[in-house]
Amino acid sequence: MSHDQINPAAPVLSKSRRGVWLASLVVVIWLGIAGTTGPLFGKLSSVQENNNSSFLPKGAEATKASDLIANFSAKDSFNFPTLVLFEGKADPKTFAAINAHLATVGDLTLDGTKAKISDYLAPGEVIAAFPSQDGKAILANIPLDGNAIAKLLPNDEPVLPAVVKALREDVRPIAESNGVKSYVTGPGGLLGDLFGAFGTLDSSLLLTTLSVVSIILIVVYRSPTLWIIPLLCAIIALGAAGAVVYLLAKNDVIDVDGQSQGILSVLVIGAATDYALLLIARYREELHLYENRFDAMRAAYKGVWEPIVASGSTVAISLLILLFSKLTNTAGLGPVGAIGIVFSMITMLTLLPALLLLFGRWIFWPRKPLFDGDDHVMSGTWSKVGNVIGRNPRKAWMISGSVLLLFAFASTTLKADGLGTVDTFTGNPESVVGQKLLETHFPGGQGDPTQIVVSVSKADLVAAAVKNAPGVSVVAPLLDGIPVPGQPLPKVKIVNNQMILNLTLDKAPDSVEAGNDIPKIRELAKKADPTALVGGTSAVYFDVRTANNQDNRTIIPIILFVITLILGFLLRSILSAVVLLGTVVLSYFATLGVCALVFNHIFGFAGGDNSFPLFAFIFLVALGIDYNIFLMTRVREESQKIGTRKGVIKGLTVTGAVITSAGVVLAATFAVLGLLPLVPLAQLGFAVAFGVLLDTIIVRSILVPALVHEIGPKIWWPSKMQREVDITD
Repeated sequence: MSHDQINPAAPVLSKSRRGVWLASLVVVIWLGIAGTTGPLFGKLSSVQENNNSSFLPKGAEATKASDLIANFSAKDSFNFPTLVLFEGKADPKTFAAINAHLATVGDLTLDGTKAKISDYLAPGEVIAAFPSQDGKAILANIPLDGNAIAKLLPNDEPVLPAVVKALREDVRPIAESNGVKSYVTGPGGLLGDLFGAFGTLDSSLLLTTLSVVSIILIVVYRSPTLWIIPLLCAIIALGAAGAVVYLLAKNDVIDVDGQSQGILSVLVIGAATDYALLLIARYREELHLYENRFDAMRAAYKGVWEPIVASGSTVAISLLILLFSKLTNTAGLGPVGAIGIVFSMITMLTLLPALLLLFGRWIFWPRKPLFDGDDHVMSGTWSKVGNVIGRNPRKAWMISGSVLLLFAFASTTLKADGLGTVDTFTGNPESVVGQKLLETHFPGGQGDPTQIVVSVSKADLVAAAVKNAPGVSVVAPLLDGIPVPGQPLPKVKIVNNQMILNLTLDKAPDSVEAGNDIPKIRELAKKADPTALVGGTSAVYFDVRTANNQDNRTIIPIILFVITLILGFLLRSILSAVVLLGTVVLSYFATLGVCALVFNHIFGFAGGDNSFPLFAFIFLVALGIDYNIFLMTRVREESQKIGTRKGVIKGLTVTGAVITSAGVVLAATFAVLGLLPLVPLAQLGFAVAFGVLLDTIIVRSILVPALVHEIGPKIWWPSKMQREVDITD
């Protein structure tokens, strides 16, 4: 007789020892990875590219014009205006005092470094101030070098917010001593405040997200210890993803800005926690059926790895499709988000099971699952919900579907035709207040003209053609120098037989209204000179909005096609894939409808960025389909045992609590974006949070189970399950 025959427990003990060693090895490897990637993640903000080039659409006319306009500046530089508005009585004494002081601002040091503002001024440009015609304001232009301010200060902080901060602190005393108020505004001031707001994403946003998720996990697990494990795994996943993104961005493989870094943190924490909830719930369920925890984990792993991989792949591939975007910042979000999702999957399928196995059953204390064969998940609230749907599925899907359709009709009122920078902030920073005041004393586009690159021989014809175009206040050629009173005017600047016409518009250059004037200006300019190219801030914003609209029309259909393929392969069924996708798309439009009502009538936003529908679609449909994947993979598993109609009720019952918990976690993480002072991120945060809850509470809990129950075994068409399951039903 062998030793194993004498002692039947030996094989179990041997298997447990091997499992402990393997789990320990996995944990050690991940701790080593965390030790390496943590410091690199901390440097991620240093490779952000929060500069104007990230907004330029590829191949657009404004981009082509920008390349030519750069030829009229010093080598490798272009003028990026930052305006200082002094509001009050602009008498000669005040004007002289302000002018004298402005001559010294170049010596200001930035944010405790040795760098000076003069290091970032556009070569060949001078700081000039001029009074308004009404005599109630003075406007100064601080001409920054657009390329220089895109770099980092010696302390690895961005340049533009530091310049804006230094200017505000410096000009305020001279303004007050002369009885006027000062405002740093214009493109530099607005973008400085915008990028400054992005700077809070990598710290306060992450801490808030972790705090919110911690509270939810404690409530869900009702355990003082269990919540730490999934949260620790999520943090390690974020660190690894951030390190890879940092290395790729540092080597110019991908682009990262403040928005994509902030979304990366929210996405990884939310998605990783969702995957953890699914695995832990199934593991707890199997612990009631297996005495050995390694056998229980093996059974749990078998049941969840496929939906987790399918779910993560759906989101990652959907994000990578953003690479087709014409906008650099939108395209950059694709690989950044996809990297985050991939590390969320890998971490939760390797590190999390290893930690759970090492700690054993006690980690669930005080609700430690016992080996009692109790199918405990088949009782409770979700069992009652399932039974109600099972008794009258048609009524369930008709009522829930009608509610979604009602909300979806309201989506036609959503205002998402673009936002000016002034309307981008939820509050009123100094740059916004200054821009609004500037427009009361000067033409809205003063200091930041729309620029037309024309042939010298056609310049007069183009100037005459656009003089009376909508929104145009002044047309003047770009001069080779600054006019000095009492001296002859400098000559017109000519490069390669081309010159620039500066058009001062009567609206804020980055407003939707100014952008709407660009098509007519272009039409008139090209009639006079077919080679004319219209650029400048207003043209850039118009082309960005146009590119966003094109992205909406091309990227969304591609994502729908890819998700349908993934669902079809996962469920081995075309009909189920189409049904599931249809419910999520309906949920998407219902969410847009609610957003329209809330944004227009409660929050009072001026509008929405026209990239909002695309981003909302990416996160709502790609993430929303996750919950259908989690549900339907379990339904398919149960249907093979007990039939489709019974299987869908059991699938709903056993997954109800965990999927709802996952939805609450993901909704809460995205809701944190609403705390930021930026309208686009606040809108995205609300949309995803509400949409995810709508998916988990109505779509996955009522609509999908009711439809599957109504359709019956045919839901698996063309899989052979439609015939085999029909017999059991």
